[in-house]
Amino acid sequence: MINISGIEAGYVIDHIASGKWRLVYDMLQLDKVEGQVAIITHANSSKYGKKDIIKVEGLIPLNLDLLGFLDHNITVAVVKDGKLVEKKHLSLPQEVVGVATCHNPRCITSEERGLKQIFVLRDREKRVYRCKYCEEKLEDFK
Repeated sequence: MINISGIEAGYVIDHIASGKWRLVYDMLQLDKVEGQVAIITHANSSKYGKKDIIKVEGLIPLNLDLLGFLDHNITVAVVKDGKLVEKKHLSLPQEVVGVATCHNPRCITSEERGLKQIFVLRDREKRVYRCKYCEEKLEDFK
């Protein structure tokens, strides 16, 4: 059994789909965090079978909408003074900004380079996001 020590202050990003830790790590830019980051892959999960976990030392800003967009089953435990103080359950955000690119060559975002890429949730059950400007469907991001 591997033992990863607890953290004094920071986050435990849990219930990441098995094998998807790198996507979360990259999108949150955890390579730029000054504190320690522990990655646990393919951990046993009674609910999901296997899962990934990321422990982040330090209370850095986390984009919870981005995490919910990547995987709405992710939970984020907030740790202060070595104790769990809050557990956040995520959901699909209504809108995501700057995480994907519209592939419609006629979209205004193709012409106006400084315009932020915004996708709006159109079907929660099917996880369908569409470009705010042209309604192009965002293809599978993962």
